[in-house]
Amino acid sequence: MILIDAGPMVALINANDSHHDSCLAIMKKIRPPLWTVWPAVTEAMYLLEDFRAQDALWQMIFREVIKIEPLNPQDLHAIRDLMEKYRNLPMDLADAALMRIAERRGIQTVFTLDKRDFSVYRVRRKQLRVIP
Repeated sequence: MILIDAGPMVALINANDSHHDSCLAIMKKIRPPLWTVWPAVTEAMYLLEDFRAQDALWQMIFREVIKIEPLNPQDLHAIRDLMEKYRNLPMDLADAALMRIAERRGIQTVFTLDKRDFSVYRVRRKQLRVIP
């Protein structure tokens, strides 16, 4: 399983994004579905701005290229604790929710453009594999 952050979602859809080509190249090498959380989708929708771009993200979700992992009440406490633990970065809600899912599901790989933060975060005391 591979997690996907908001940055690559935006880059895959926006041909003018400086990371568009590298993210497309990654998608050709990995097998969907990619997993994410609602806070990351919300962030991507905000960054995409116009409906056509946002609809492209909806279509990726409908086609299950991207699947959304639900968060449960126990996750909320863990997310808050992660945000406190990494408050010096600071860790945002989307990153904390992704990290919680990584912890809960034992996921070791994240597709993100935020290499700085995700190289610091740990899952079960191990560094994540960050792609691209």
